[in-house]
Amino acid sequence: MLKRISLCLGLLWVCCLTASAQTRYKFRVQFADKAATAFSLDKPEDYLSERALERRHRQGLPVDSTDLPVCAAYISQVAAGDIIPLCTSKWNNSLLVATDDSLVADRLQCLPFVSKVKRVWTAAPGSATLRNADRKKDLVRRWEKQDSPYGTAVAQIAIHHGDSLHAAGFAGQGMEVAVIDAGFYNVDALKAFKHLRLRGTRDFVNPQSDIYAEHSHGLKVLSCMAANQANVMVGTAPEAAYWLLRSEDNDTEQPVEEDYWAAAVEFADSVGVDVVNTSLGYYSFDDATDNYLYRDLNGRTSMMTASASRAADKGMLVVVSAGNSGMTSWKKITPPADAENVLTVGAVDVHGVNAAFSSIGNTADGRIKPDVMAVGCKAAVIGEGGNTAEGNGTSFASPIFCGLATCLWQACPWLSVKQLIQVIHQAGSHADYPDNIYGYGIVDIWKAYQIAQTYRQ
Repeated sequence: MLKRISLCLGLLWVCCLTASAQTRYKFRVQFADKAATAFSLDKPEDYLSERALERRHRQGLPVDSTDLPVCAAYISQVAAGDIIPLCTSKWNNSLLVATDDSLVADRLQCLPFVSKVKRVWTAAPGSATLRNADRKKDLVRRWEKQDSPYGTAVAQIAIHHGDSLHAAGFAGQGMEVAVIDAGFYNVDALKAFKHLRLRGTRDFVNPQSDIYAEHSHGLKVLSCMAANQANVMVGTAPEAAYWLLRSEDNDTEQPVEEDYWAAAVEFADSVGVDVVNTSLGYYSFDDATDNYLYRDLNGRTSMMTASASRAADKGMLVVVSAGNSGMTSWKKITPPADAENVLTVGAVDVHGVNAAFSSIGNTADGRIKPDVMAVGCKAAVIGEGGNTAEGNGTSFASPIFCGLATCLWQACPWLSVKQLIQVIHQAGSHADYPDNIYGYGIVDIWKAYQIAQTYRQ
């Protein structure tokens, strides 16, 4: 049944793309209920995979009404005439549609089962960046082997004593990680990913695109966890399996990207992913009226934040970059970094010194953010051509720590998501005095492993 649902959604996207020449707007349609659902809480296997259900059972988490797919009857009534359905969010009970009618919101708002309609995208002619058809010609071999088996990544792993966890046999085996990002340029061709355990790919921005010809940001993020070339670069979870999901439209910055992200994280849940890394965040958009304010950092205002907060209730750990606004007027973490029950990661250098660009907390409702810190200043990454390189940003701090958290959870499967976060906090260098810059500090992941033993029953 899960495959049938995915196929139906794929057909919706195909319909959209055939009419893309006429499409100028996208709207988020919020439904009031799921009263017309054809699915049942008694048969969750119709919309969740066996692996997803097992993950929830292990943590004692129920399937509830938010898991029920958006009502097909509502979708069919909305998708009339020139309105094309794109994707849904069952957790937010919403539908993303495309149309060339800028006034469609008034018409849809009159439907009795529609609670709200918001325009989330407007076409920007000529804004699309041309993709590189000859991308594989960029491949180079500039590797210089290092003395350490971790290669250039040795310092960013050692600062957390991640090598101790790996030496104990925990490198992510049996775990599945979803990387939700902007594209994974040349990942299919790079030697650093020769041993990548790839579960699949999905593009929620444009399902007909070549996800390996899109932006290189996801490539670099993925490399922090999944690169696996001894003495060149080895990531923090080299033995985990990965889903590569694209939600970022690098051509524009509009709220629709939150809809794509919500669909991506729900897909990750449905196929049974354990851990999600997202080095994306939004507070400022092309249309300034869509911008978030500090008071919105409350764990529920941003659609992306609301979805990230929901993930823990489904048994997934979401690891989020704090943002790179520490030296700007905004300064604060970027949604979804304000989500509840996620790990928000700020950036330090290999000596543990805070990176000035790393966004700070706390949330508007007073929760400690960021949660922890990892190397995001001159972090080791794999570049577009396959060479080792350095990257700056919490975008890289997040996956570096995400991989370690994945290995910790592999080692301690008795932990629930919320217990896992608790253990990580307790093992932080600032655990006794968390603040809005370092959070709980730099985590000793081996210490976290030892603390986790006390949670075992």
